[in-house]
Amino acid sequence: MKLSSFAYFAWFGVRTILFRQNKPILGTVILTDKCNLHCRHCSVNNLTAVVHPYRQIRGEMQTLYDMGCRILFFCGGETFLWSDGEKTLRDLVVEAKRMGFLIVNVVTNGTFPIDLPEADVILLSLDGDRERHNLIRGDTYDTILTNIRSASASNIVLYMAINKLNMATVRDVIGVAEHEANVKAVSFNFHTPYPDTTELMLSREDKKRCVEVIERAMKDGAPVFNLKSALPHLVDNSFPTPCHQCLVIENGKISVCGRCIDVPGLCEQCGYFFVAEYTLLFRGNPRIVIDMLRTYLKYI
Repeated sequence: MKLSSFAYFAWFGVRTILFRQNKPILGTVILTDKCNLHCRHCSVNNLTAVVHPYRQIRGEMQTLYDMGCRILFFCGGETFLWSDGEKTLRDLVVEAKRMGFLIVNVVTNGTFPIDLPEADVILLSLDGDRERHNLIRGDTYDTILTNIRSASASNIVLYMAINKLNMATVRDVIGVAEHEANVKAVSFNFHTPYPDTTELMLSREDKKRCVEVIERAMKDGAPVFNLKSALPHLVDNSFPTPCHQCLVIENGKISVCGRCIDVPGLCEQCGYFFVAEYTLLFRGNPRIVIDMLRTYLKYI
């Protein structure tokens, strides 16, 4: 991370903590809900299969920037399916950097060639060992590993959504992050029970066992892009929601924190590690602040 970017984020954090501000810093643009997969835990793929045009996406990026966001995520659906004429995902990343976003990240299912060195982080979904991943996402594991190994830059962070089907394979995904040269780290979420996916939700004891595996890996020096001090809060869901510092925009609609925030009771069962980390950070939790500095400076 550039020193100027670090200084910007540090000053934002100080102001937010001292003055209890709810201004946003992280924005997500949904490029499309079109996806080539139908994953068992996903409730948002192919609802419309509309690929939003460049002019609209460019305008939404500007909206988030004008609202104060300086970290930008591009999400789907599947982001690598996005194009508009000659414009591709790379053009969006380059434009976001030109616009002034300090960190630009892309979320993908990893089934398309990964040639996007301009992105700071490519969050790539890997949901277990071969058997469990393929059970959740279809026969894609080997394709994803091939694409990781042929990627044009080592800016990949694996992204695992832990649920009832794959909870026994957390260490397997950490192992991939440890051994694949183009993978910087692995980041986790617990399954958030979106409509029609409640059967995948983890119990408190399930979460506790998973956290123990993650903590042991961290102690052994594994590249885990999460904050150890936030893990107990995720087990107990004892973190404030929603995260007012994060915005999502999809087809012109802006939501605080996430797309499904309007679903009754969902926030109380949130499994997103970054929500716990950010909300605790901006409440001034000193252990979280120290962990955030150490982790983000290492992986971004």
